[in-house]
Amino acid sequence: MFRNIPTITKNLLIINVLAYIAGEVLSLRNISLSDLGGLHFFLAPDFHLYQFVSYQFLHGSFMHLFFNMFALWMFGGIVENVWGSKKFLFYYIFCGIGAGLCQEVVQYVTYASEGLAAYDAVSVTGYGRMAVGDYLNHWVTIGASGGVYAVLLAFGMTFPNERIFIFPLPIPIKAKWFVLGYAVIELASAMSGPGDGIAHMAHLGGMVFGFFLIRYWQRHPGSSFDMGPGQQFFDQMKRSFEQRKRQHQPERPTATREDDMEFNARKKERQEEVDAILDKIRRSGYDSLTKEEKRTLFEASRER
Repeated sequence: MFRNIPTITKNLLIINVLAYIAGEVLSLRNISLSDLGGLHFFLAPDFHLYQFVSYQFLHGSFMHLFFNMFALWMFGGIVENVWGSKKFLFYYIFCGIGAGLCQEVVQYVTYASEGLAAYDAVSVTGYGRMAVGDYLNHWVTIGASGGVYAVLLAFGMTFPNERIFIFPLPIPIKAKWFVLGYAVIELASAMSGPGDGIAHMAHLGGMVFGFFLIRYWQRHPGSSFDMGPGQQFFDQMKRSFEQRKRQHQPERPTATREDDMEFNARKKERQEEVDAILDKIRRSGYDSLTKEEKRTLFEASRER
């Protein structure tokens, strides 16, 4: 199963797991990988620009890692297969950086409204600015959630009416409602106030950056990140159908010339129908097919 995961999704899973293991090992030596690679508040002494990327591969707990990687495995591979590796990787990192920027803005607003009071409080202790710097260094963001939430959005926008099962819902739900529901939950959690230790605005930030990037690509189909890899994916499916038909011709008893002509005519009509369906998928996506077209494609794929 792991061999069937697309290249970028597979490597992202591996890097995140290795980073978590490295963090656990280093913690035994009292070295915090989160302090080094986590995204600090930009006014903190320990802030560095590289943290906008490195924070995306660090996690605070096993469950944090598990749920992010499960979502990445479940949806990332599908999106990568349709978009292609180059486009998917750029989207993932870009949205992760966007999520970090949103979190920085939230922290700055918090600092402007509440941090000044904290500054005055620690100044009277005699430590002055040194104590304030230590205080700001505790504002650290880690996790792949910004990129992962962007991947959820990409799946929802690519396959909006595809029904998926999500625990604990007893019935399947369309992808577009699943994504919208997640966004509403994150917004409500963010508006309820800080305190749960989760960067809800970073999650929303990843989705917002992802939405505008996808809309840009949709309006500029001739950009360097076009849908070529996705078209190749469906072209390969089409070639697979054609090759299978050539290799597994049905055995027929001796027939008259009229029977043979009728058989060839039906075969040609069937092939043209399948070709038209595959072309439609390439242009508008699988979800644009009617139930009859989906059934025809399924039946054609099982013919020997």
